[in-house]
Amino acid sequence: MPDQRPPRLTAGERSTLLALLDYQRQSFVRKVSGVDDAAAARVLVPSGTSLVWLTWHLAHAEALWVLHRFAGQDLDPPGDGPIAAAIAAYQAGWARVDEILRTADLSAERPATARDQPVNLRWILAHLLEETARHAGHADIIRELLDGSTGR
Repeated sequence: MPDQRPPRLTAGERSTLLALLDYQRQSFVRKVSGVDDAAAARVLVPSGTSLVWLTWHLAHAEALWVLHRFAGQDLDPPGDGPIAAAIAAYQAGWARVDEILRTADLSAERPATARDQPVNLRWILAHLLEETARHAGHADIIRELLDGSTGR
């Protein structure tokens, strides 16, 4: 897998954060693509993490934070199934999430809950960026263990 560098930008805050999130998303998808279902479901670490689990988790995390917790939309239950379905669900959610991330005020707060303090959309976007990058790193290691593939 050829290594791809992150974009270098001099854009504003929102454009920069969205570009970096998209870069991490695309890097993650490149990392989990081309793996058969058995390999994608294979658990190589004690935590039980697999490529297919990571993909479903990221799809759910974006919907949970942006669509449900910030925008108040109903949330579908987390998905389950083969890696191709997980990738498709993850990519399909980007348009809905990005519409909100592109247009809503970054300073707008989501309501506090019984468990959580309020956070603004800027924090949510930064959290998704770090969450996606973190799990892309996990996918890097798992993919290398599976078949030796490296690169972003």
